[in-house]
Amino acid sequence: MRNNLNIKTDWTAIRKHFNLSFRSNYHVSIASVDKDNTPTVTPVGSLFLNDNQTGFYFEKYPEKLPKHAELNPNICVLGVNSSTLFWLKSLFMNKFTKYPGIKLYGQLGTKRIATDREIKRLQRRMKATKYLKGNSYLWGNMQYIRNIFFTKSEKVNLGEMTDHL
Repeated sequence: MRNNLNIKTDWTAIRKHFNLSFRSNYHVSIASVDKDNTPTVTPVGSLFLNDNQTGFYFEKYPEKLPKHAELNPNICVLGVNSSTLFWLKSLFMNKFTKYPGIKLYGQLGTKRIATDREIKRLQRRMKATKYLKGNSYLWGNMQYIRNIFFTKSEKVNLGEMTDHL
């Protein structure tokens, strides 16, 4: 059983998994710790993975993550593919054909102004909801991002159903 994924050689598969996870959940969970070493989880709907083991998220709503980054920049990002069809098929076959969940470990970088390219990536992702009132409320005026540098990845282990992955 291999829990760790190679952050470099498996990066393409990791990115595909996080894209599938976002489509079924519309967010990922980012775990961080506060000044008292108390863990907390923040749902983030704007995480993007680049092609070089880095990523970023738009920092409009998260309040705790920026505060935690000042004291301890270490984080863990969890992406779970919650597609009903994926789970039913896997349960029927008694095995997963793809990872049901992946954790990425890394560090939060600095907050900075988003580039035009990064804003376009967000707009492309949210295109399906472009004409809904909530779209401009949630994803309008996204100006700042926070970089993330990933150092390790790990599959979510679900016993015999994931041992072969």
